[in-house]
Amino acid sequence: MKNFTSVTDVEDPIALIKKAALCKKSPFENDHLGKHKTLGLIFFNPSLRTRLSTQRAAYNLGMNVIVMNIDKDSWKLEFEDGQIMNSDKAEHVKEAVAVMSQYCDLLGVRTFPGLVNRDEDYSEFILNQFIKYSSVPIISLESATLHPLQSLADMLTIDELKIVKPKIVLTWAPHIRALPQAVSNSFVEWCKASQADITVTCPEGFELSPEFMEGVKLEHNQKEAFKGADIIYAKNWSSFNDYGKIGQNLDHWIVDQEKMNLTNQAKFMHCLPVRRNLVVSDEVLDSSIVIEEANNRTYAAQAVLQEFLTSMK
Repeated sequence: MKNFTSVTDVEDPIALIKKAALCKKSPFENDHLGKHKTLGLIFFNPSLRTRLSTQRAAYNLGMNVIVMNIDKDSWKLEFEDGQIMNSDKAEHVKEAVAVMSQYCDLLGVRTFPGLVNRDEDYSEFILNQFIKYSSVPIISLESATLHPLQSLADMLTIDELKIVKPKIVLTWAPHIRALPQAVSNSFVEWCKASQADITVTCPEGFELSPEFMEGVKLEHNQKEAFKGADIIYAKNWSSFNDYGKIGQNLDHWIVDQEKMNLTNQAKFMHCLPVRRNLVVSDEVLDSSIVIEEANNRTYAAQAVLQEFLTSMK
């Protein structure tokens, strides 16, 4: 891999899932690979699981880790070329990323969309600026449109269930604020790459981008979609077509026990954080596999880091 920003960067997604499983089985087996190697983690947005799990993964491999919160620890960055920098932006991304990649052997970057300008968000402007000016590989810790580390952990979690050709349902869920499509896009992308049986259910007007929905079953009747499902993955996302807009009067899309009773004793998954009794009821969440799913974030990150470190030897 040159960079890790999408499942399309991975030569063999199934093999990477298997590698993550091996990392979980023997997390310190390759702790020599990271000796004298440094991972830089650059955050434009808050993080809990991504931050901690990626640091833990790096430590399991013997790496050093440097973490920087751009909004608190750094100069404000200018991203546009040709600017007269007479505002509050003291450093250009060209120099900033070039310098970061002098200090680090790998760079992880987390950035969110603005959810105002769809074309800008889907161009992955900030992530691509890092790729352009970095001299070391870039790992996406979530971008404007994708969250590949989360999805790799999700695929590991599903693989561990040992269900032959499970029926997977990605369901839209209510939320009080506009959220990205990144987790949902990425989950669908990885399911397709793994040849999984995936159905997306959402209210009309909340279909994902056609590039991700191509070849995917779409069902606007949530209860119909749930019938016979083995895995229910819930996530809110704002509208792609009416970009950035949230749903009104759609609280009935909550995942509750009544709907779960329609499934084949399905396991409930969510990337976290999750708003209880809005996205999912207490009863469903408390019997879910979300904690193990979150635990698998470490081994997903470790598998990716190990791929890069091995290529450096």
